[in-house]
Amino acid sequence: MPNPSRIFIVDDHPVFRKGLALLINEEKDMTVCGEAEDVNEAKRAIERDRPDMVIVDITLKDKSGLELIRDLHARDDALPMLVVSMHEETLYAERALKAGARGYIMKAEMTTNIISAIRHVLTGKIYAGHEIISALIGLSGKKTDITADPVTTLSDRELEVFQLIGKGYGRKEIAGILNVSVKTVGSYREYIKRKLHVKNSPDLMKRAIEWTRKPEK
Repeated sequence: MPNPSRIFIVDDHPVFRKGLALLINEEKDMTVCGEAEDVNEAKRAIERDRPDMVIVDITLKDKSGLELIRDLHARDDALPMLVVSMHEETLYAERALKAGARGYIMKAEMTTNIISAIRHVLTGKIYAGHEIISALIGLSGKKTDITADPVTTLSDRELEVFQLIGKGYGRKEIAGILNVSVKTVGSYREYIKRKLHVKNSPDLMKRAIEWTRKPEK
């Protein structure tokens, strides 16, 4: 038999990583070669281990998984990447695929569909919902509007800031995490407030906390 495909997992929940690794290692043709919980650790380990595929969560300890996907894709556009996330496909799948991922699956589907999703991505296919794929390749006759949630109007960076606000980080902390100025973070906050029709900072924080803590579906 050929050597098994080597898969690297990036997720900030140790229990999830362990469960996913168990599922993958049960397959004879694939094996988990490494794990990481944040973007910086993942970059170093992936550069060292050279996996055949990377599985990435959107929400990581230090930065967004989208940033990791973009960076890895810039280094090696042939590296297959699959997003496994608690966040709804309608909000993040298109962003992830445009960043360089080849698939998106929600954690709620993991036990039944994850191996199929991995095989799809390893063979060069895209794994995602039909509406998302259709929108990306232009099969839709009009711009896809699959949710009324105004959070979908946020840019990738605005969404990162919104998530970090929801996790309780202040302006200086967010600036440090994203390597931008405090003034830039303030500008993003204003853009977010306008797009979400939020009047002031306390309301923005409340909205961000509520959104970040939404139960998994």
